[in-house]
Amino acid sequence: MNTTHSRHAVDVSGVVIGGDAPIVVQSMTNTDTADIAATVTQVRQLYEAGSELVRVTVNNDAAASAVPHIVEQLDSQGCRVPIIGDFHFNGHKLLRQHDACAQALAKYRINPGNVGRGKKRDPQFSEMIEVACRYDKPVRIGVNWGSLDQQLLANLLTRNADLADPLSLQSVNRQAVIDSALQSARLAEDIGLAANRIVISCKMSRVPDLVDVYQTLAQRCRYALHLGLTEAGMGDQGVIASSAALAILLDQGIGDTIRVSLTPEPGAAREREVRIAQQILQSLDIRAFSPSVTACPGCGRTTSEFFQVLARQIQQELDSSMPEWKHRYPGVETMKVAVMGCVVNGPGESKHANIGISLPGTGEQPVAPVYEDGNKTVTLKGDNIAAEFIGLVKAYVESHYGAA
Repeated sequence: MNTTHSRHAVDVSGVVIGGDAPIVVQSMTNTDTADIAATVTQVRQLYEAGSELVRVTVNNDAAASAVPHIVEQLDSQGCRVPIIGDFHFNGHKLLRQHDACAQALAKYRINPGNVGRGKKRDPQFSEMIEVACRYDKPVRIGVNWGSLDQQLLANLLTRNADLADPLSLQSVNRQAVIDSALQSARLAEDIGLAANRIVISCKMSRVPDLVDVYQTLAQRCRYALHLGLTEAGMGDQGVIASSAALAILLDQGIGDTIRVSLTPEPGAAREREVRIAQQILQSLDIRAFSPSVTACPGCGRTTSEFFQVLARQIQQELDSSMPEWKHRYPGVETMKVAVMGCVVNGPGESKHANIGISLPGTGEQPVAPVYEDGNKTVTLKGDNIAAEFIGLVKAYVESHYGAA
């Protein structure tokens, strides 16, 4: 929830963005939308990973024709995640010519920089908004740094050049992104789209730019805000940049829905961006999605790799169990597990967790006390510590969350 201003609450087929609703995690497919089977499969994978909204590309007639079938197949499989249509350049034609697509989508994403040039811009934008009004569909007006309305930018640069103390090019670019979003939102309202059917995003590729733009947006409007660092990159670079940008804004109460736009490794699963988004929210104590494992980084006191192996086993066990646990054990996603490697911080961290184990470090007695809710309950010994502790974790889940 955005605390800078009270945000409009936007209902996207039952998933609420803004208002007092929890921050929503969303993602996007990278399949050819015309390939119905592949797109349905990937949407399901993203949904099962925790994506609460999924966006698909609608770039041609084949993609637009496929959308109703994709939604229908997902519904028949019990996967009722709202599907968002991503439109650029020809969205006005596709929405006009493919009525079934316009009705099947839960929300439209429109980029003001890509709806048309010159005199075509406003009429083509208006045509898309009119379809949204006709079918009561919310719209994300998503401005991208890399596809900014060049006429708007040129006008701002001309006015800036006439100032006694001109702003930097960077500042003018930021202002152009903000103005494009807000002017388009006001035009959409003038056409008839209610403010609580509009979501705004201003995607930038640099962390300082994104933070500055959204801090300004949060002060200037009450539209629900979609956060995301665009073109964040691959691997660690994309994860770190997205985490840095989103964490700053979310900690200030800015943002109602987020996407982590990672470039996946070739052939890699698309769901990673969903898990990173969840981890960002969970690390800030904004939402909880799965039990967390606290594990020490290791030092000269922990020359054995046993605690590292056990921490990984526990995390894998929690991850594999969560699809079932989230239905059987409400609240289990808030559970904290500690797997510590020596006596320095082991007992203390274990006591702070719901359940924790303090493994023996180098030269310590070969025993591992287990703590539940701050109290030592048992001391494990021998060669079967890992399996025994995993069994204790499962028993804790059953006893503490099963009643719910």
